[in-house]
Amino acid sequence: MTDHDPTTSYDNELESERRYVTALHARVDAERIVAQRRYTAALRNDAASPMERDVEVRALARQIRRLDAADDNLCFGRLDSDDGECSYVGRIGLFDESDDHTPLLIDWRAPAARPFYTATGAHPEGLRRRRRFRSRGRVVTGLTDEHLGDPRHEDEGGDAESALLAAVNAPRGEGMRDIVATIQAEQDAIIRLDHPGVLVVEGGPGTGKTAVALHRVAYLLYTQRQRMERHGVLVVGPNPVFLNHISRVLPSLGESDVVFTTTGGLFPGLHVTAEDAPGAATLKGALEILDVLAAAVAHRQRLPERPITIGLSDTTVRLDPDIAEWARDEARASGRPHNEARAVFEEIVTWALTERAITKIGHGWLDRNDHVAREQFRRDLVAELASHDTYVAATEACWPILTPESLLAELYTSRELLAAAGADETLWRTDGAAWTVSDVPLLDELADVLGSAPSDGGSTERRSRADTEYAAGVLDLLVDRTDHMDDEDHLFATDLLYAEDLADRFVARDTRGVAERAAADREWTYRHVVVDEAQELSAMDWRVLMRRCPDRSFTVVGDLAQRRSPAGATSWATMLDPHVRGRWVYRSLTVNYRTPSEIMAVAASVLTEFAPGAAVPESVRSCGVTPWAKKVTDEELPRAVDEFVRSESERPGTAVVIGPPDVPGTVPVAATKGLEFDSVLVVYPDRILADSPRGAAELYVALTRATQRLGILHRAPLSRSRLRGPIRVVSMSGTAAERSGGLP
Repeated sequence: MTDHDPTTSYDNELESERRYVTALHARVDAERIVAQRRYTAALRNDAASPMERDVEVRALARQIRRLDAADDNLCFGRLDSDDGECSYVGRIGLFDESDDHTPLLIDWRAPAARPFYTATGAHPEGLRRRRRFRSRGRVVTGLTDEHLGDPRHEDEGGDAESALLAAVNAPRGEGMRDIVATIQAEQDAIIRLDHPGVLVVEGGPGTGKTAVALHRVAYLLYTQRQRMERHGVLVVGPNPVFLNHISRVLPSLGESDVVFTTTGGLFPGLHVTAEDAPGAATLKGALEILDVLAAAVAHRQRLPERPITIGLSDTTVRLDPDIAEWARDEARASGRPHNEARAVFEEIVTWALTERAITKIGHGWLDRNDHVAREQFRRDLVAELASHDTYVAATEACWPILTPESLLAELYTSRELLAAAGADETLWRTDGAAWTVSDVPLLDELADVLGSAPSDGGSTERRSRADTEYAAGVLDLLVDRTDHMDDEDHLFATDLLYAEDLADRFVARDTRGVAERAAADREWTYRHVVVDEAQELSAMDWRVLMRRCPDRSFTVVGDLAQRRSPAGATSWATMLDPHVRGRWVYRSLTVNYRTPSEIMAVAASVLTEFAPGAAVPESVRSCGVTPWAKKVTDEELPRAVDEFVRSESERPGTAVVIGPPDVPGTVPVAATKGLEFDSVLVVYPDRILADSPRGAAELYVALTRATQRLGILHRAPLSRSRLRGPIRVVSMSGTAAERSGGLP
């Protein structure tokens, strides 16, 4: 494709690009119509097997979603090479209908699109010009050009910066926007990093960690789709509000096979209703809790205090403690989970009891070598024991079937059980089932330690395997080739069906998408996991996540300086080395795209107090608005908050009031983690600082949520809150004065 005549006027160039982009939209519309027709036909296709039909339907549904997502800002750039060729870059790849499928639009994730993000005047990468489009809906409203590789333009870069600044200065909407048109070089290098293990991306507030992680997911799904799409991707965030905030990014990039959850959602069906005190959260997050859980399970594998007499129809037998101990030792030695090992326990007990019963019943007449008679006696006795109330009660008391919830709830509400398990009494609580986020990894651990109860059928995957094995047995019965003289003259069942196909006939087809199925199945494993605000996760949380991803393919983003949780990470190596030693790499983001320099100067004063070695991310922009502070009393606070809310309601964008949880009208810091707002009012920073062991980190988080304006309402002197830097002091009467440094 040859370049346009560079001598044409801007208006002509703009009109030409509009026509081209309009043609791209027409191509998308045509592909969408074809996909929708094929989707409808696939739903009605009774000739295909259920499995084939489901695969085709899901693939077409993904294609339709991908085409729908591409409508907004479909094409956002163009690259002109030194040899006169040009190519367009956008959300998806499009090709013409010729035999050689000439590309009309290059997917931003394709290698050919990388220079759009990485080429510079000093390193043009074979380009002479990069053009960026501004669009509204389907219409190109403007364009800017960067000339690369030309000494006369080496100092230029304003066009690239203007596109970035326009994006970061735009008012915030209800959710995070993708950055596909403005990815910066340091971000692009991380997004495209070819590393099969764990990638840790650390950066201060506003450095785009979350956006980079989500765009890396889109990139991996593009480059490794066949490997990843069947199992999907898990994204773990700090709270539901944050997940809702970021949930539109991947769909806007055409990717939907993603599960979004908090750590509290990693145990399906559990409802978190309470919050742990810092001491309890720390205990539950440490690996030492594993010994407590193991001891709690072992404590339920009990021996009878005295022999238990069981009266049978023909004799009486006695379950002695030594028999139970033998059975318990064998069950433990089997290595099976507790509930599954009960079969071993019962097998030993019933063998010992039936052997005693047979000896008594056959005394004087039953020969020990009469195996047939003895085996018949044994079967009858086993059946009688299975329905005998005393025997059933005894085995249940010695080796009960347990659920994670029942075991943990009982442990929490009993000081005696806590002591027996070697647990700290800090874990005691009155309502054992008032679950907290810190309980989730313990319950998940117990689910593995206990295993499935014999009656629950196991996971969907295990049930599917059982159905397939049953179907294979049916096929074996249908095919008895020994009944035929000449196999070549006959058509057999296996010539028409595989066991999986036959199994499909016995069950209702699961038409849910990958994300919906994965979210409901604790045993689902993902091909890739993204962990946001990863500094908050405990060592026990990481065990849960590693179980969810056997391949150990992670994108981990966070900032150790922002850690709030007492059980969180003090270093990445501490958390990751036990699982992926030698398989994780570290990258950092250093540029703050969100927080303007005026606000960052105030936040940095807090950061240097509690993390003097931490690097302050460099703000890429200035907003021109100095943060302000107003001293108020408790009585004046409601009016001051109302004034802020009323003032901000008249401006575009979003606003939030952040303060201690017990102050009416404020949002706790925890609920704003990872979020951004045009305007932020921080209430009582001294209280935020003093209310928790990690109060300084909480205040730092609160101060760095703003993209344009920051206000502070305080009772105590600002110096007590460690706030310094340029702050405009506002009195309740409305007068103002600006000071630098500590304020009275």
